[in-house]
Amino acid sequence: MVVIYQKVGDIIFFDWADSNDGKADHVGIVEKTENGKVYTIEGNSRGDICKQKDYDINSSVILGYGTPMY
Repeated sequence: MVVIYQKVGDIIFFDWADSNDGKADHVGIVEKTENGKVYTIEGNSRGDICKQKDYDINSSVILGYGTPMY
């Protein structure tokens, strides 16, 4: 079992189910994790809208996380 720890400010990478090819299709910024969910801020969610979204920590569309060096 791989345990992944998300931190505020991490980049979250998504591989949407329609492609499911192991390559990142979309990214967001981790806002927080709470009660088994990861909350993100993402651009172009619906057109040109920046929006908060949430996903189950174990969602199959989450490809992984990266920590910027800032």
